[in-house]
Amino acid sequence: METRIAVIGIVVEKEESVELLNDILHDYRHAIIGRMGIPYPKKGVCIISIAVDAPQTTISALTGKIGKLKGISSKTAYQGVNV
Repeated sequence: METRIAVIGIVVEKEESVELLNDILHDYRHAIIGRMGIPYPKKGVCIISIAVDAPQTTISALTGKIGKLKGISSKTAYQGVNV
């Protein structure tokens, strides 16, 4: 199956959702290339960047689950489609 590269930017505002987020990311560890987390105490948030290489359906499932978490927002940027 063809895969795509994507970067998922996540902002965590509610610390109580971090454990659920980590559980989701653990479930998708096979698709994750790398992860960087930066605490930003001045604004009371954590910023996480996830690089993935996976089929489009897998990336959509991952971001969909992240999007349902309270106090967590995310956006995804995808690699351009090769023609």
